[in-house]
Amino acid sequence: MKTSKSKGGHLSERPYYTNSEIDRICRAQLEGVGLYPTSPEPVRIDRFIEKRFNLSISYDDLGPEILGLTKFGKSGVKEVVVARALEEENTTSGERRVRSTIAHEAGHCLLHAHLFTSTGQCSLFPDGESTVPKVLCRDEGSSPLSKSYDGKWWEYQANRAIGGFLLPRELVIKSIPEFMVPRGLLGILAFDDTRAQAAGAHVAEVFNVNPVVARFRLSEIFPADTVGQQLL
Repeated sequence: MKTSKSKGGHLSERPYYTNSEIDRICRAQLEGVGLYPTSPEPVRIDRFIEKRFNLSISYDDLGPEILGLTKFGKSGVKEVVVARALEEENTTSGERRVRSTIAHEAGHCLLHAHLFTSTGQCSLFPDGESTVPKVLCRDEGSSPLSKSYDGKWWEYQANRAIGGFLLPRELVIKSIPEFMVPRGLLGILAFDDTRAQAAGAHVAEVFNVNPVVARFRLSEIFPADTVGQQLL
């Protein structure tokens, strides 16, 4: 992890993580509490919060468009809260939105807690500022990157952790053998991007996430600009 001076905002330091670093952090943390699956299946992200931070997830009325928040103190994470409205949806999509929100907050817990251990600031940002703005939240009905990066690096990083927690790279690849095809002179297996929609639906079912989350994760693991490399 690298750090740089934050331009504006309420924090003087801005950590920088590559996508690979976030994936490694998430996997190591899941393994550390015995929750990294041995085969493709849903990750018990709520149990991760309980075991890793020794606290239970709270559900509360957080106001319109706020899906969750994390509070910090000098000793680290104090509370993780998810919008009660999500829990009360009582649908598969609602359950999956809860899981994505918890994973998002877990990203804050791991990637940003150190920013508050010395200051004692109790929330990621002052009251009145949503810790999960709709613009970057990976919920059903909007792409996680449907709008350009707006400077909220803390939200961007927490969103990246959703894939690291709920869709571990190695397990996702292991779950889609029927969507891998031989290409090029050497017949090296590559992702069949012509079936990306079907692959996303399959991954969503295996890992209990919403299809938009699964499709975005697949695009991270198999970016379009690597297709030419896979053909070599």
